Amino acid sequence: MNTIEIWSDILCPFCYIGKRRFQAALDALPQKEQFTVTWRSFELDPQAQRDYDLGIHELLARKYGRSLEWAKEMNANMEEQGRQLGLEFHMDRIVPTNSFDAHRLMHLGKSLGLQDAVSEKLFAAYFTEGRHIGRKETLLAIAQEAGLDAARAQTMLDSDDFTEAVRQDENEAQLFGLTGVPAFVLNRKYLISGAQPTEIFTQALQKLVGEPG
Repeated sequence: MNTIEIWSDILCPFCYIGKRRFQAALDALPQKEQFTVTWRSFELDPQAQRDYDLGIHELLARKYGRSLEWAKEMNANMEEQGRQLGLEFHMDRIVPTNSFDAHRLMHLGKSLGLQDAVSEKLFAAYFTEGRHIGRKETLLAIAQEAGLDAARAQTMLDSDDFTEAVRQDENEAQLFGLTGVPAFVLNRKYLISGAQPTEIFTQALQKLVGEPG
């Protein structure tokens, strides 16, 4: 069995794009069942606040020391990239926040075999629906939409469950030398960095299939 580990952050638009491109490559592969996919946690900004007074355009401009017009142009370009893949990015709706609890929810989903469903709901909630994924009530609703038991999700959110799992993923990212996401680690031997074109993922997956076990 081939293993694909994907380090990503829910707040990263390139991670959402990379997810779509990778999935397209995997779905088109006749040997799809030979692969297991695991999502790993990576916080682009571990010090991010849960609530901000500024919007995403203002925060982006401040982060890079650029103008508000530049930030709006960058986000408009991101919306177009998403549109080409059938993704609805509504950057004006984004509610900037901290993603740590969302990562814990991802790990709960993983423990119940629903990690991909949870990740998909989280990405859509943040980039398309403009929901505040830093709030526990929002995460609880997303958990239920993804098929998780409400009581189990509430218990997790009210505790520190999966904190260590998130930290372990982040520590492993450091060991691999990962400084950005998305990062696709194939069989712990090969690395694909960034939201590469689908063709790059296809070539890599075919290479794994052709390797001796």
